[in-house]
Amino acid sequence: MDLAFIPSPSRGVVDLGPIPLRGYAFCIIIGVFVAVWLGNKRWVARGGQSGTVADIAVWAVPFGLVGGRLYHVITDYQLYFSDGRDWVDAFKIWEGGLGIWGAIALGAVGAWIGCRRRGIPLPAWADALAPGIALAQAIGRWGNWFNQELYGKPTDLPWALKITSAEDGRVPGTYHPTFLYESLWCIGVALLVIWADRRFKLGHGRAFALYVASYCAGRGWIEYMRVDDAHHVLGLRLNVWTAIVVFVLAVVYLVISAKTRPGREEIVEPAAIASGEVDGDDASAETGGGAKAAEAAREKDEPDAKAKANAEAKTVAKADEAGSAKKS
Repeated sequence: MDLAFIPSPSRGVVDLGPIPLRGYAFCIIIGVFVAVWLGNKRWVARGGQSGTVADIAVWAVPFGLVGGRLYHVITDYQLYFSDGRDWVDAFKIWEGGLGIWGAIALGAVGAWIGCRRRGIPLPAWADALAPGIALAQAIGRWGNWFNQELYGKPTDLPWALKITSAEDGRVPGTYHPTFLYESLWCIGVALLVIWADRRFKLGHGRAFALYVASYCAGRGWIEYMRVDDAHHVLGLRLNVWTAIVVFVLAVVYLVISAKTRPGREEIVEPAAIASGEVDGDDASAETGGGAKAAEAAREKDEPDAKAKANAEAKTVAKADEAGSAKKS
């Protein structure tokens, strides 16, 4: 007899009149809004303009969704292209199936395009968005709960997830709620990145690299617990190997970047300084560079102001001399 467990929803979709509201899609949308909201706050604190994060997200999010779906379809192609399967289902993203590895990789391409159009450095933008991405993943994982998918090994722990669906080879029972484990891990990653960024003034993409490394560390052991079908290489699931490789790359970047480009960017968005939208003293509290940038802008304007004043003084002097000549 199960004394306690996490119940699964009886349905993964709620009909709002003629509009079906799918739990999986709803979690993804909420996650995106949270990531943009937190990223915007961090970007402004770094000396950028409000709204820049959202403008670049317009490029990054669609690319990320396509990349996430491509990774899932390629690595689980048997779900869509084997006998008895309909390849059209590969386009039904609302039914679940996004690979975070593909989402981050192709999303970075979209972000690079957006940053290039705005004339800002991609690493700085990624640093601002890093903890927001982790929170978006924490929220998005609850979409798997709505779909009753990606759970772990059988267990009778009090926080076990009770699966009731028997579709697609599922066996009703109680299992480890790996979606919950990963959701909680991602919240911890977001808090870690925020703390480390404030403590060590991470810059040049190192906050993002810390997010990647810490997420991979958790994804490795959580992935190992899952029981859904997956390709294996040398006895390990493909996603475990991916987590290991990406973890190593992120750590290498952290070490090399800290040596070659120490400190943090002083100016992340020149347009914010030029427009006067960012107050130097406020930005310096977070980055230490906003005040310097504002001072540099003032010093740049001073010669122009002095030249203008001197020209006006000469004009007045000439007018006085002309008036004196006429009187005499």
